[in-house]
Amino acid sequence: MSRNIFKLFFLTSITILCSQLLFAQKTIVSGSVIDAKTKEPMPFVNVIFKNTKSGTTTDIDGNYRIETYYASDSLTVSFIGYNSQTKKVRQDQSQVVNFEMSIGGGVELGEVVVTYTGNPAHKILDRVIDNKAINNREKYDAYEYEVYNKVEFDLNNISDEFKDRRVFNSLQFIFDYIDSTSSDKEYLPMFMTESLSDYYYRRDPKAEREVIKGTKVSGVSNESISQFLGDMYQNVNVYENHIGVFGKSFVSPIADFGKRFYKYYLIDSMVVDGNFCYQIEFVPKQAQEPVFSGTMWINDTTYAIKRIEAGINEQANINFINGFTVEQRYKKVDGEFWMLSKDNLVVDFTITKNSMGLYGRKTTTYKDFVMNKPRPDATFEGVEKVVVQKGANEKDEEFWDKNRHDSLSENEKNIYLMVDSVKNVPAFRTFIDVVQLVFTGYKEVGLFEIGPYFNAYSFNKVEGHRFRVGGRTSNNFSTQVMFDGYLAYGLKDERFKYGGGVLYFLSKEPRHSVSFNYSLDVEQLGLSQNAFSEDNILSSVLRRNPNDKLTGVEEFKLGTERFWFNGFSNTLSITNRTMKPLGSIRYNKSLDDGSLSSVSSIRTTEVGLKTRFAYQEAFVAGEFDRISLGTEYPILELNMGFGLKDVFGGDYNYTKVALSVSDNIKLGTFGRTEVKAQAGKYFGTLPFTLLEIHNGNETYFFDNAAFNLMNFFEFISDEYASLMMTHHFEGFFLNKIPLMRKLKWREVVTGRAVVGSLQDKNKAVLELPNNMYELTGPYAEAAVGIENIFKIIRVDALWRLTYLDHPDIAKFGIRATFEIQF
Repeated sequence: MSRNIFKLFFLTSITILCSQLLFAQKTIVSGSVIDAKTKEPMPFVNVIFKNTKSGTTTDIDGNYRIETYYASDSLTVSFIGYNSQTKKVRQDQSQVVNFEMSIGGGVELGEVVVTYTGNPAHKILDRVIDNKAINNREKYDAYEYEVYNKVEFDLNNISDEFKDRRVFNSLQFIFDYIDSTSSDKEYLPMFMTESLSDYYYRRDPKAEREVIKGTKVSGVSNESISQFLGDMYQNVNVYENHIGVFGKSFVSPIADFGKRFYKYYLIDSMVVDGNFCYQIEFVPKQAQEPVFSGTMWINDTTYAIKRIEAGINEQANINFINGFTVEQRYKKVDGEFWMLSKDNLVVDFTITKNSMGLYGRKTTTYKDFVMNKPRPDATFEGVEKVVVQKGANEKDEEFWDKNRHDSLSENEKNIYLMVDSVKNVPAFRTFIDVVQLVFTGYKEVGLFEIGPYFNAYSFNKVEGHRFRVGGRTSNNFSTQVMFDGYLAYGLKDERFKYGGGVLYFLSKEPRHSVSFNYSLDVEQLGLSQNAFSEDNILSSVLRRNPNDKLTGVEEFKLGTERFWFNGFSNTLSITNRTMKPLGSIRYNKSLDDGSLSSVSSIRTTEVGLKTRFAYQEAFVAGEFDRISLGTEYPILELNMGFGLKDVFGGDYNYTKVALSVSDNIKLGTFGRTEVKAQAGKYFGTLPFTLLEIHNGNETYFFDNAAFNLMNFFEFISDEYASLMMTHHFEGFFLNKIPLMRKLKWREVVTGRAVVGSLQDKNKAVLELPNNMYELTGPYAEAAVGIENIFKIIRVDALWRLTYLDHPDIAKFGIRATFEIQF
């Protein structure tokens, strides 16, 4: 609890400090300048904020007024023959400051020699940093604009050998669209999207809303993609100290601490779009650091960024990115507001250098700015910050010809025609089917999808060799309802297992579904949701202990899920389960005479309610599945279950509650920390099968949601709290070792612990199986590892820190897993 209080205090303090910077207002200073001796007004006196170019002169009556966002904390007056005078001012406030100037003594002018020591670019950079809060658009009371987004993906580095492959005989027409005019690589445009939206911002109370007015996607029509292509999920803000690039934190060239990472050179000064600017080049001090290289043009009066061009260094520790460039242009709106007017982003994706890859191009333009005219509250009503207007993806060519900020090139016009043609070519369909099979595990056959293939064969000590066949209906069958089912058979127990279900959408705006599922199968209790399923072939092959702690389960489940808005959902369910012991597990009850009575099965009827909240979580959704793009805020989950005795044969009354908080904390160049804290409690008198069997792992795969050196069925609790932390250093140390730098390996450390208790009344319901224990103290384990080996492999060395006297445990272990990350 004390840590939470400290974190809350820390975050509150930072918020207060940041708010003072981000929401800077105009500084308004007025007053008069008079002669100290005669008390007469002094006209044409220079009045300027110290160390800035914001100033004015007094009028004929000696009065002045300055109104600016670019104030320093001191105001200086000067006039020939008089001593200069400086007074303090209060920034972001209106005030009156008067001066009385006295005549200076006689001065004999001699030879003047002006010298400068130091880097002149640093002096300008300091001014940029001082004025960052002022030039950040979030300081304005309100603004709005129209956004046009254009995103394109192109195949690049296309060789003649590739084009001549037999599989492309029916696709030769697409190579007519190859372009080599604007890049050092030939590229073939393959996919393009456009979106047009209105964006609204209000500072107090803070609110923002984006209304997508039109979307056009070649080959895909999907509302969630339309949301993702809007302005709010595509911003690169150079004024932040760290810029997110594919989940990595890169240091901004105008970061407060930029001099630690960059060398700066003043190259030139020039007029850009009518604004006099300094041209400064920035290059990394160490090429392997998460930094950019490029050039920026800085306005000489406001020290705002007028234009910036930046790219990722080739040696940066980031996967599958052969090149990344961003160009941003800013303009002054209404004479004083600096706003982003154009944003170009180009990414060169490639698996290996010199192989065929993809260009990703994003061009965003902004126009029709309206400044400091707050919209009424009705504009911001509702919880969704991004709203797609009805019919946004049905706009005709007349709409786009009229509303595009830039006209399409000839190649861009042909992309839509080409993609529609390619979709009908059998070779292309085959390619798509293979990709879908690899990533989803299903093969589409007309109205059905067969799979998943990785569950087709497995083995364990109870079933022996197990074979399974299954499938589900495809989108060709329906986009409103999906049926699925499977049939499995074990050669050793000679029993069929089977299951099936149906999912039906009541609505998709918002998403609201109902489902029913039935299964009669074998389960591994205490298996984390992140682990391979029990009938996965890898789970069978890579086990470190015999798989004989299984449970036979017959389950009926009826549920409904409602997404109230992106990131907030409820799931309500009623589940009836019958569990029977298999393998080495037994259900034995102690009798008064000391003997044991065997219990053949346990049956429960449970009403469950799950609430999940992830503020500002972004999604990309298909017709039935949703993929989270994450959130910058903690994710909260509350799970509650209520057991109903004598309802559909239920044996127990009980209540269980579990609360979890997870977060991905970005620490800039120091990496990122994944944290998950969980606590739960069971109310009632229950057998061990219905209590918290802590998630273990008996395979050689690293399970990110389990205790990897804990056996299945080793620990049980009816009240518990756990903490799992993993810090990814992202190569912070290894990047500094010359021999390791080219490997781009990354360091990772993990620590996990759980505490809990078990009441005597629950111990007495059923006898605990052999080698199952209650937690009399914390269970803990730690690991150090290397990730990004060959870009996809992570290997951890793990140490078990407590309960080292338990039988058949691993005190130390090496675990590996596959991870695909940038």
